[in-house]
Amino acid sequence: MSDDRSSQPRSWLERFTDLFSDDPQSRQDIKDIVREAAERSIVDSDTLTILEGALQVSEMQVRDIMVPRSQMVAIGINDPIQEFLPRIIESAHSRFPVLGEGQNEVLGVLLAKDLLPLILNGQRDSFVLQDILRPTTFVPESKRLNVLLREFRATRNHMAVVVDEFGGAAGLVTIEDVLEQIVGDIEDEHDEHDEDGNIKVMDDGAIMVKALTPVEDFNEHFHTHLPDDDFDTVGGIVIHHFGRVPECNESIRIDQWQFKVVNGTSRQINLLEVTRPEI
Repeated sequence: MSDDRSSQPRSWLERFTDLFSDDPQSRQDIKDIVREAAERSIVDSDTLTILEGALQVSEMQVRDIMVPRSQMVAIGINDPIQEFLPRIIESAHSRFPVLGEGQNEVLGVLLAKDLLPLILNGQRDSFVLQDILRPTTFVPESKRLNVLLREFRATRNHMAVVVDEFGGAAGLVTIEDVLEQIVGDIEDEHDEHDEDGNIKVMDDGAIMVKALTPVEDFNEHFHTHLPDDDFDTVGGIVIHHFGRVPECNESIRIDQWQFKVVNGTSRQINLLEVTRPEI
């Protein structure tokens, strides 16, 4: 009986395995092999992005993707529900860190769904916030993302509070933040309609601008004249002036404005703090 296996189409996995005829010696070798696989059409562009993202996650730390303290939607332990309920509804988040009186100690996490029975049962004004808090997971800024993802899966937690070297709250990170580094942005129905929130003035006066803000909108808001011929977004202009993708906390001055990267990854910037230094 003749063996016709050689005439059968080979799977993408078999073709991909052929690329490893020379054992890779480093993570960069693996990245090069994956890109070569895409060039040979063994994997498509979406698969390439996921594979590169998975490799990148093992090199990144929590501080690279966390939502900084200034951007956290938090609740004070003594805040009345009439004050924080509108904040919960507006943010459309499902989990909220609850801060102690000193505003630097996280006492627990409030799940928005835990408020529903209280409101429906007419206990809106009589419940004690402390009684419905969930335990908080704390992680250091230096924790690797691949380790954090494994811990999220093992404990079934979806959010962790990030602490700095002094034990204070530096920000927060969610499982969605980690997964987005692998598969790209995960938009929901709230993200889709958040176009009006590209530029926000925070309670402390800081001006936060999403990197995807159209240059035209930025110019209209700040009465500036940043060029919009070659770049569609503010993030594109910032990356152009750096000559590379900047890291978190790096700053650059463009015309009369200072742009500081508040949130981003090695592949993109997400959020900028914009100030106008005194001349």
